[in-house]
Amino acid sequence: MSAFIKKRADMTRRNRRKDIAPVFKEYNQDQLIMFPPSIDELIPENHLVRVVDSILRLMNISPLLRKYKGGGTSSYHPEMMLKVIVYAYTCHIYSSRQIAKALRENIAFMWLSGGNKPDFRTINNFRSGILGDAIEEVFAVMTLILLEKGYINLANLFIDGTKLEADANRHGVVWSKNTKRYKEISKEHIREILRQIKEINDKENREYGECDLEELGGREEINSTDIERVVQTINERLKDKESKDKTDKTIERLGRKIEKEYLPKIKKYEKQEEIAGGRKSYSTTDKDASVVMMKDGRLLPGYNVQIGTENQFIANYSIHTNAGDSGLFKAHLEKLKELTGLLPGAVIGDSAYGSEENYSYCEENGIDAYLKYNSFHKEKENKFKTDISKKENMTYHAIKDEYECAGGRILKFKEEREKHTDNGFKYSIRRYECISCDGCILSSLCKKTKGNRTIDVNKKLNYHRWKARRLLDSEKGIILRKKRSIDVESVFGDIKRNMKFNRFSLRGIHKVNCEFGLISMAHNIKKIFKIQLEAIQNHFFIYVLAT
Repeated sequence: MSAFIKKRADMTRRNRRKDIAPVFKEYNQDQLIMFPPSIDELIPENHLVRVVDSILRLMNISPLLRKYKGGGTSSYHPEMMLKVIVYAYTCHIYSSRQIAKALRENIAFMWLSGGNKPDFRTINNFRSGILGDAIEEVFAVMTLILLEKGYINLANLFIDGTKLEADANRHGVVWSKNTKRYKEISKEHIREILRQIKEINDKENREYGECDLEELGGREEINSTDIERVVQTINERLKDKESKDKTDKTIERLGRKIEKEYLPKIKKYEKQEEIAGGRKSYSTTDKDASVVMMKDGRLLPGYNVQIGTENQFIANYSIHTNAGDSGLFKAHLEKLKELTGLLPGAVIGDSAYGSEENYSYCEENGIDAYLKYNSFHKEKENKFKTDISKKENMTYHAIKDEYECAGGRILKFKEEREKHTDNGFKYSIRRYECISCDGCILSSLCKKTKGNRTIDVNKKLNYHRWKARRLLDSEKGIILRKKRSIDVESVFGDIKRNMKFNRFSLRGIHKVNCEFGLISMAHNIKKIFKIQLEAIQNHFFIYVLAT
């Protein structure tokens, strides 16, 4: 067949195709079905919602049931409510309104809820109230299920913390330093007014609470109760007078100024100090939130979230208002022990946790402390090893309890001081001082201050660091140090990036604790789903290879 004839044949075939009408699948919105299919048939076998249902079916929800009172109208079943909310969190749905919408429109939510459609108020009240009171017990049950199923065994617990932004006004912050400063200014104004009243009182030989004025004016610490008592005394004695002269009116004016202008300020500052409770700051819209530094360097109201993970499962979590991680270690593990009755065999953490308090706690409870300390990596550098100013490079003579510097001078024990942490843990610092640094050719390299060289030594901390160094530099320690960044950091990455949870949507540490408990449960269930999906895929791949 020539090329011309072939080309004509192709054109003919194309023209014939244009005459053929397209074919579509049937589309009829009014089509009736005699036997409606079960909703279960519409949910794939390997769907995340089935894993949520199967895991939460295993959980003992008695902590939730105890929160319900008998009688009254019927309530939505707590098991259904818990399943719906946890599944919503696995789908990155955190708004109660969006959850209520999904229950009306999403087939997976309809199947999980059994057709129940609680409104957003019911969902929010359950999450903030009943579930909020029992979330820690509910999460502890999940941890025990993970142990029972072999997903974790608490042999190695990787601990770390992160800061999450609170649902609070970023600019509405009360700083404790400013509160203290403004309070002192107001007190000084009050003292000045009391001095004026006392001068008038002495000059005119009158009695306007004379003892109270003398006592209060000279005291360094005064409170709103003391001020109210003096103002009340002045007002009562002025009230008893039948006629008031110019002096009485002046004292009355000064007393009213204290009562109306400065007393409310003092009460306000005292209330702020009470709310702060020793913290450096708090938010005016979420009073439990403190100003913390986020990963990007911004100072925002937020919470310090501590988690303990194993095999990338969250075994324990705790929410704190303090920014530092070191003082939260013991409370975090004590929570795990209280809820599950278990403690890990080993704990792996970064240098934020390497304190004497944390090392001592691990030793007392038989926990291997793979906790770095702040100079762990620096000690391995040549610059550190050759620095003669470092006390670690001085020679210690145990028998005489003295140190010898690089210049051959002796540093003798001078004094011992006792200090304590914010948690009340007491530790001792021993100070050593050189006999004389005069004429030492290495003096300029050894010290930066005038006088003889002194060093502060914490012997117990040095002992714990020696133990930690041996563990961290062991073969197992090196493996666990590498695994820590993979295990616990990836969990935070999943929560912040994949689950898009960077900011709490509820206010108050009670509700925030519940919200992160739900996030932790959702993360664990997603991890189980991933493991089961990979097992199915691997099984299918092996079957294909075998056939």
